[in-house]
This record gives sequence, C-alpha cells and structure tokens, in this order.
Amino acid sequence: VLFLRVCVQLLALPIYLLSFLGIWDPFCKNIFFPFVMEKITVSYNRRASGHKQELFCNLQEFAGSSGELTLLEIGTGTGANFQFYPPGCKITCTDTTLNFQDGLAKSMAQNQHLQFQSFLVTPGEDLNQVADSSMDAVVCTLVLCSVQSIEGVLKEVLRVLRTGGAFYFLEHVAADPSSWSYFWQQVYYPTWKLVFDGCHLTRETWKNLEQAKFSEIKLRHIQVPLYWTPVQSHIIGYAIKFSLCCDVCT
Repeated sequence: VLFLRVCVQLLALPIYLLSFLGIWDPFCKNIFFPFVMEKITVSYNRRASGHKQELFCNLQEFAGSSGELTLLEIGTGTGANFQFYPPGCKITCTDTTLNFQDGLAKSMAQNQHLQFQSFLVTPGEDLNQVADSSMDAVVCTLVLCSVQSIEGVLKEVLRVLRTGGAFYFLEHVAADPSSWSYFWQQVYYPTWKLVFDGCHLTRETWKNLEQAKFSEIKLRHIQVPLYWTPVQSHIIGYAIKFSLCCDVCT
C-alpha cells in the first residue's frame, strides 16, 4: 500500500506543490471542486437514481399535522436531490460556501414543484440559525465524508428535527476491509482527500449513526456502480428521532 500510495502522490506532485505554496486550497474550494462536482453530479444521479427514488419515496409520510413537509438539506451543493422531493416540500438549504450557486440556481429553476425557504451558509456542525424541533426531515447525501465532525452534525440533526422526524442519508463509506476496493481506498486516501476538498474514503459512518440517539435506523450497505473509482461502497437509509416516551426517559 505504501509504495503505491507514494506512486499516486508522485503523479499528483504538482497539486502537492501548489498545496505547499498555499495556492491549491483556495483554487480547489472556489473553482476546481465546484466545477468537478457539477459535472460529476449528473453522472452520479444517473447511476444512483433508483436508490434515491427508493430512499425518498416515503418522505411525505413525515409531514407535519398541516400536511406540509418542512425539510432541511445539509450540504445542498448544486441541488442534486431536488427532483426526488415531493411537491410542495418546503426546503431550507445549507452549505459551507456560495461556490455552488450557479448550479443550485439552475436546479431550483428546474424544480418548480418545491418551495424554497432560505439558503444558509453554515457547516452542518453549527445550524444555530435553525430552530429546535422545527424540521420534519433532514437530508444529507455525500456530505458526511468531508465534515469536520460526524458526531457534531448528527447532534445538530437531532436538535432541529421534531419528535418523530427523520434523517435521510446516502453516503460513500469504507469498503469491506477484506476487499480490493478497501485496498485501493487505502492507496488513494491521502491524495484523494487533498484533491477533493477533504473527502475521506475510509469513514465507517454507519457506526456514528448507530451510536447517535435515534430510536430507529433503517440502514443498508449498497454498491453504486461508479466503476474505476474508490467510492462504490455506500450506506443508504433513514433514522427516526426518538419518540415522546424516549424523550422523557432521556
């Protein structure tokens, strides 16, 4: 692994040099990563469309007593999930940057069946602009791989969700340690993290979800056909915030 890792690093040497000079990080965040993600999103949605349709098919069941569904999306990016949300859904979008605004505006224009409430520039670990227990659902896809603290994000998710609300997730994760996929994740990891703005290849995100204070978790491990990449292994599902009786008990 170490030998191959060094070989990959040598191939990416110009990027490492730019990083050392302090040039790569702002270029990556402001230009490279938004451009690449906008292109990748189209291909990813095509390959993961069936999984997303299945994942979000019961979103409306978590609507409040008024019948309206209030949803918070963490790390909205270019709005790749909008097409899968039910009509009339009231969405609050968040992201750590405004660099995806062009793609986001395009997605919003293409999804007139939704009601867009606001856009908050904030990390998932700090959603203080969102009131406690104000959301029926929270969505997070391909975001937990790059946050500073998964535990911090999940703590905020539980805070903003109303009792009985649901957290929906679709995340790439560490592959089976006995697989070739995991081997190549180990090889690519340092360079991948640098090139793709802090994205971790080997996070075992399902463990964080299982340790969080959700009363029920529907979670599956799946493979998304992203051939010749180290991000085929995913987890998908949703978790429900504890019921009233559990709330009292805690």
